[in-house]
Amino acid sequence: MKEEIKDDLTYKIIGCAMKVHSVLGNGFQEVIYQRALAIEMTKQGLSFERELEMPLFYDDQPIGSRRVDFLVEQKVMVELKALTKLEDVHLAQGLNYLVAYKVDLGLLLNFGAQSLEVKRLRHPLNKRNPTIHES
Repeated sequence: MKEEIKDDLTYKIIGCAMKVHSVLGNGFQEVIYQRALAIEMTKQGLSFERELEMPLFYDDQPIGSRRVDFLVEQKVMVELKALTKLEDVHLAQGLNYLVAYKVDLGLLLNFGAQSLEVKRLRHPLNKRNPTIHES
């Protein structure tokens, strides 16, 4: 049985994404949604880092780095997509990023569909079951 991921911070981030999608709709490049989401999260008083260079780890040793779209409140990794439909590979990528970044919670937001697609992610090595929860 999947555990639902519920917390105020992810709901606030999702609310910002919903506002951006309702204003812009679908059809733009990912960077456009990224810029708009940064504006909306700032308006909502969320602290975040955008395009943050994060180290990747293997066996607790750094092996490289990758930029995360957003790290919000130092707690939630947010990855944006602008695709017609999210595929399993995107979910796997999001879960892998949580492991590599050593972050517990993540959001995968797809602005490319008719309706905003939201996947809440929890670190798969967390004591609880790894979770992908659709909103």
